[in-house]
Amino acid sequence: MTDFENDVTASLQALRNGGLILYPTDTIWGIGCDATDENAVKKVFALKQRPEAKSLVILLAEVRDLLKYVAHPSPDIADIIAGFDRPTTVIYEGALDLAPNVINEDGTVAIRIVKDPFCRHLVKRLRKPLVSTSANLSGQPSPAFYGDIDPVIKDGVDYVVSYRQGDTTPRQASRIIKMHRDGSVTVIRP
Repeated sequence: MTDFENDVTASLQALRNGGLILYPTDTIWGIGCDATDENAVKKVFALKQRPEAKSLVILLAEVRDLLKYVAHPSPDIADIIAGFDRPTTVIYEGALDLAPNVINEDGTVAIRIVKDPFCRHLVKRLRKPLVSTSANLSGQPSPAFYGDIDPVIKDGVDYVVSYRQGDTTPRQASRIIKMHRDGSVTVIRP
C-alpha cells in the first residue's frame, strides 16, 4: 500500500472512532473530525482552545452532497462552484444533519467542496462531511506548512497524516463568501 492509502485508512479509523486527525487540505493543514459527531467537534474546540461560538468549516467531496446538509441551496450552486478559480468556502443558511456545534448561532454553515485528491478520498470513504479548521491554537497564525504546526496540535490529535508533510508549496486559507436566500453573495474573506 502507498503512504497515501495508509494515511486514508488510518485517518478513517481515527475519524470513525470519534478522533481527530491532522491533515493537508486543498488549502492549509487542518484539524479534522466527523462533522456529524458532536463529541469529536468538542475535542477540536478544546484542542484549539477556541470558544464553541466560533463556527468551523466543513468539507464535502461532491456538490450534490450539499442537498443533505443545506436546506435550500441555490438551484445554480453547481455552476457557481464550478466557476471558482481557487478554494472557496461558502456560508449557507439552513444547516441540516450536522453536529450542532459546527453550525453557527444564526443557523448557517460554512462548506467547501474540495478538489484535493487526499481530502476527496477521505470524505468519500468516510461518507460524512469532514471538519476542517486551521491547525493552530486560537489566536495564533495559521501554519503555512507542516513544519510550522505547534507541537501541542500534533500531540493533541489521534492521527497525523504523513502525506504532503514535506510539501513547501505556498498555500493560503480559502476565500469565504456568504450565499443569501435571495441569491446575492457577500465576500467575507477575499
